[in-house]
Amino acid sequence: MNADDKSLLARLFERVFPKTQDFYGMLHEQGRHVEQTVALLVTFMETGDEAVRDEIRADEHAADRVKMRNMHLLNEAFSTPMDREDIYRAIATLDEIVNGCKDAANEMHALGLKPNAVTLEMAQLLHSGVVALVAGFGKLATTPADAAVDADVARKAERKVEKLYRRALADLFTGEDYIHMFKRREIYRHLTTAAERMAHCANTLHDIVVKMV
Repeated sequence: MNADDKSLLARLFERVFPKTQDFYGMLHEQGRHVEQTVALLVTFMETGDEAVRDEIRADEHAADRVKMRNMHLLNEAFSTPMDREDIYRAIATLDEIVNGCKDAANEMHALGLKPNAVTLEMAQLLHSGVVALVAGFGKLATTPADAAVDADVARKAERKVEKLYRRALADLFTGEDYIHMFKRREIYRHLTTAAERMAHCANTLHDIVVKMV
């Protein structure tokens, strides 16, 4: 059999028995990328360094490429090891966390605001939740039942962000500098939205666990 015959047979085999993508690994990889972006957000909220903000923006573009690649592989997949819709939701919500980081950092620049203790704590809580998500997605291939605990940790982090947001608003709307109040509220809202997306992703992770165990 010559090389052309082998190549033809290989193509026919792939059409009949298409390669199964490693969706567990893909979600874990995407999660690690999100964790990297959120870690940059924490650094930005610690330092206010505009170079770090630029890194966040570049990271968001890279995250878009990862998302689009994963979406393409999902669309092309003949079969998946878990519910296709759950994979789609996980890919989308992981990316939305990154978008929230970018939006918060960019609007702070646009509005001329510096980080404060509230934005730093929100970013730190977001990071702790995303770390849990990454750990959970990393367990799906081997010990999926254990990933439920990580999903719960991420949801608890989101609830802490929401509570902090309400306390921060109460403190913010005192005095007479209304322009500053509304500017700062906008940043708090972006960070809270990112945390909500994290909670949606945690719910998806939990749904995957329930269907697998």
